[in-house]
Amino acid sequence: MKVLIVGSGGREHAIAWSVSQSRKVDKIYCAPGNGGISEIAECVDIAAMEFDALADFAEEHEIDLTIIGMDDPLVGGIVDVFEARGLRVFGPRKNAAIIEGSKSFSKDLMKKYNIPTCHYETFHSPEEALIYLESAQFPIVLKADGLALGKGVLICQNLQEAEAGVTSLMLDKQFGDAGNTIVIEDFMVGREASVLCFCDGTHIAPMTSAQDHKRAKDGDQGLNTGGMGTFSPSPFYTPEIQKICEDTIYQATMDAMKAEGRDFVGILFVGLMMTEDGPKVLEYNARFGDPEAQVVLPRMKNDIIDVMEACIDGRLDEITLEFEDNAAVCVVLASDGYPEHYEKGKLITFTEDFSQKDGYYVFHAGTKRTDEGIVTNGGRVLGVTAKGATLKEARANAYKATEWVSFENKYMRHDIGKAIDEI
Repeated sequence: MKVLIVGSGGREHAIAWSVSQSRKVDKIYCAPGNGGISEIAECVDIAAMEFDALADFAEEHEIDLTIIGMDDPLVGGIVDVFEARGLRVFGPRKNAAIIEGSKSFSKDLMKKYNIPTCHYETFHSPEEALIYLESAQFPIVLKADGLALGKGVLICQNLQEAEAGVTSLMLDKQFGDAGNTIVIEDFMVGREASVLCFCDGTHIAPMTSAQDHKRAKDGDQGLNTGGMGTFSPSPFYTPEIQKICEDTIYQATMDAMKAEGRDFVGILFVGLMMTEDGPKVLEYNARFGDPEAQVVLPRMKNDIIDVMEACIDGRLDEITLEFEDNAAVCVVLASDGYPEHYEKGKLITFTEDFSQKDGYYVFHAGTKRTDEGIVTNGGRVLGVTAKGATLKEARANAYKATEWVSFENKYMRHDIGKAIDEI
């Protein structure tokens, strides 16, 4: 079969790699793709938000399955466009992708259906938000309602920081229209974990757990980014925690969306906080996490096409997800200055061939293939992933593998998965 993947980041490279392992797939296309994806797929110069052009391509090339990797096209309704043309596509429709597209929608859903989360309030004007903050307890969390590349979350330690955050989100429009509405919620304390789930609208199948590192600098300092690294599984996501989540969060979310007439088919990302009162939902996303996909998919034993087709056909209950009994760590190599100001076009050199190294992977995020070779083309450039028998071994392997890559202004955190050392 022929598969089209929509997107251009490390997540899409991980999906493309996983698809390339399928016994069913003969040809992979990726639109628009990147320098690394081009090694396993034919990259197509169509932007992710050009829905009609993508659907035209799928029709003309007789694509058997299109996989939507990115949040923007999902929230924008690309699945609806494909389905209207009779094209087979994996991902939630627009009315279901709102679970990521609107923080206020997802919080209201959790409140209505008693899905555990923290207390929150929604604000449509900065004046109302500022009045609320005067009597709030700190620290407190401000979230842009709409999509903000994973960066629209501000943790404010005091009133001054919170007031500046409201100004940044709602008045200065740091994230554009995403900040027209904001959610202000209580700051939760505990260990974080992320669980990606396959969904068919009725059934939900959670994958192995992971934990992301959002801050730009060591020690969880600096600005929020799209993710500087991750590890899987989370040792803090115990079997007991998993059982609670299955009973109170995962299936409850599927049932809630169905009750609202918004059957969710695709990948549901559940961000969790393990609090003293039990696990609570931090956020939902409507697609694979980035860089969570880079550590979860290499550990999955199932043929990803089998699972995705079962989701589309409403028979996910026939699938048993299986994961390797090991661990994986991904360290993101970024351009120095990310997420603010950074230079592009730096030549990337590799001293080792990752494809010849068992248990080692390099997933391209912001790269471009040129006549001179592969160059940097974004803030997050590469995700270096390694597996190991244990998390500590996988972490050591991943950092060893970062030494096989060099480019001018290369930057990375040096403490990805450091929490492992506390176990």
